[in-house]
Amino acid sequence: MSFFRPEILAMDGYTPGEQPQAGKFIKLNTNENPYPPPPGIRRAIEEVLDKGLQRYPDPMANAFRTRAAELYKLPSKDWVLCGNGSDDILTICTRAFVGQGELLRLPYPSYILYKSLAQIQGAQSQEVKFNADWSLPASFGDPAAALKLVFLPNPNSPTGTMISREAILELAERLPCPLIVDEAYADFAEFNCIDLVQQNEKIMVSRTLSKAYGLAGLRFGFLLAQPQMVEQLIKVKDSYNCDAFAIGAATAAIHDEAWQADNRRKIIATRAKLVAGLEQLGFTVIPSQANFVWCNHQKHEARPLYEQLKAQKVLIRYMNYAGWRDGLRISVGTDEQTDVLLALIGSLL
Repeated sequence: MSFFRPEILAMDGYTPGEQPQAGKFIKLNTNENPYPPPPGIRRAIEEVLDKGLQRYPDPMANAFRTRAAELYKLPSKDWVLCGNGSDDILTICTRAFVGQGELLRLPYPSYILYKSLAQIQGAQSQEVKFNADWSLPASFGDPAAALKLVFLPNPNSPTGTMISREAILELAERLPCPLIVDEAYADFAEFNCIDLVQQNEKIMVSRTLSKAYGLAGLRFGFLLAQPQMVEQLIKVKDSYNCDAFAIGAATAAIHDEAWQADNRRKIIATRAKLVAGLEQLGFTVIPSQANFVWCNHQKHEARPLYEQLKAQKVLIRYMNYAGWRDGLRISVGTDEQTDVLLALIGSLL
């Protein structure tokens, strides 16, 4: 006899990338930022400690909301909702929009968590395969019975490819439900969709500070959406879903625009170096707008390469999507880490 809901028993659950707790690894498997976060964060955390932790944090993280609205040129903080990482934002939206037996749509292959969120909700998920050139088929925007929410990672994971702003606007016009543009990696891209939020209430943009701001260990994400949408989503979030340390550090981070611009520049430069090095070694690399690349070797299978690198304490991500070719997703590290990775791969081929 089981006490669990049938949907929970039937699902595999989301499996995060490896996080080794012992030993020294070059870690290029979970798209973390290789550089320390903005220096102002230490001071912000110390200020929280000085005030004490005996009281609850601001349930709305209004200091961050106010700064985010200013940074992203939105009319007010009412256009911003904060969460415990962007995964919390995605969970809030799924709970708010998709009921049991209803439909959530996502592209395939993409972020594995989307499907898990539908399963937890007792909802159905519809995976629409990308075209061979990583564009979306027209059917991705088709209305459907019980369709209540669409996720679109942009840039996509695992490929780093993007859908144009024009195509996203067209999708929102055709769809009968909200469209969440998941911009976890958009700080490394040539464009984003933040201003589209003001053009169509169905377009909402989720963001994280885990990648571009080097705060994966802190857990802070946010949603940009029209106020009437945010107002209802607030009802679904946990009462105090962001702790005082996270609010203080996140607010300090997005004030430091110079740090962010320099960090972005370094990662984009190293990404180009990584792509060039992999191509010289015989890999086919999909052009990426994120802080990772997706690649396959013309002569060598992906999984053995992943395993051989892991044995040498270099972690990358092996991913195998049913009905799609498997491959390697490699996060952009420092120049030094990239040199070690490329030299090691060269010795293994």
